[in-house]
Amino acid sequence: MTWEVLSLIGTIAFAMSGAFVAMEEEYDILGVYILGIVTAFGGGAIRNLLIGVPVSAIWDQGIFFQTALLAITAVYIFPNNLLKHWQRFGNFFDAIGLAAFAIQGALYASNMNHPMSAIIVAAVLTGSGGGIIRDLLAGRKPVVLKAEIYAVWAILCGFAIGFKITKTPIELYSLFLIITVLRVLSYTFQWKLPIKSIRTSTTTNTY
Repeated sequence: MTWEVLSLIGTIAFAMSGAFVAMEEEYDILGVYILGIVTAFGGGAIRNLLIGVPVSAIWDQGIFFQTALLAITAVYIFPNNLLKHWQRFGNFFDAIGLAAFAIQGALYASNMNHPMSAIIVAAVLTGSGGGIIRDLLAGRKPVVLKAEIYAVWAILCGFAIGFKITKTPIELYSLFLIITVLRVLSYTFQWKLPIKSIRTSTTTNTY
């Protein structure tokens, strides 16, 4: 098992989720591909901008980009068959992608000797940025910021790597497993962060 394999799984999961959302919103074929690609690579692109890595580095990931295109094509051609499997295993693959990408982003920033704040931001953007962009482009409220505990797990990755708690490959793989399990538990048991609404209810009396 290598980070490339884990990142590949995450890329497939995020690309498919973007394609499914686009089809739910009845986007045309171009919209399906755009939303799929943006979901898979959008978070990494923003991360690169913030930590000083050329955005063009994304185009060097040929196998990842090609795999994302194949995943989106499969979703477009076989939506009903894949949707059944996605509903069963999609969240699990998404958890793998979150863990792998968050660790990848934190390592990028840490290796460039950025401060803790940059490491955490890099982890969050890489792990959940694509999903946020996907939801915004689809005209939805970002799920990762409202309905589910998602970005918190990416923040934990940032802390663990920023404070040098995990340095060796075994420690990093252990962190990957922990984050994946926490993400699975959070959607299985529907954990949520506290929500405080400031909406005021008004009562209209009719006579």
